[in-house]
Amino acid sequence: MTPASHDSLLTASMFEEDNFCFACGRENPFGLKLAFSCSGDRAYAEFRITKNHQGYRDIVHGGIIAAILDEAMIKAASSKEGNAITAALSVRFKNPLMVGESASVEAVIKKSGRRLIEAYARIKGQDSRTVAEANGKLLTVGSDQGR
Repeated sequence: MTPASHDSLLTASMFEEDNFCFACGRENPFGLKLAFSCSGDRAYAEFRITKNHQGYRDIVHGGIIAAILDEAMIKAASSKEGNAITAALSVRFKNPLMVGESASVEAVIKKSGRRLIEAYARIKGQDSRTVAEANGKLLTVGSDQGR
């Protein structure tokens, strides 16, 4: 199924916030509880991942890294364009992120069309090295779209 074929399944009411988002929800006991600041076409967060989300010993799991990059792009898109969902995500891992290490993620909108948004995100470790970067294609979902 292509992202466009999901149109009939998506409604604006599906995007109601209940604070249980794995990435940013404050109520999810297993979540990352990321706190983003958004400005214009950008989103930024600082974070520290615990051992609960490791892969190999003391290394943050790659799926967690991908989730953080994805969430940052969604936050950047949503702050400018309204609700958005990920249609495609491409991640490139460059260096490990260690459990307990201070890190940051920043996302920016590269291109915005009527429904499709292209975004880029990067995670940096405490020594400013690039941990991972991603490119994403996001779909906007508003009250008159996705029905």
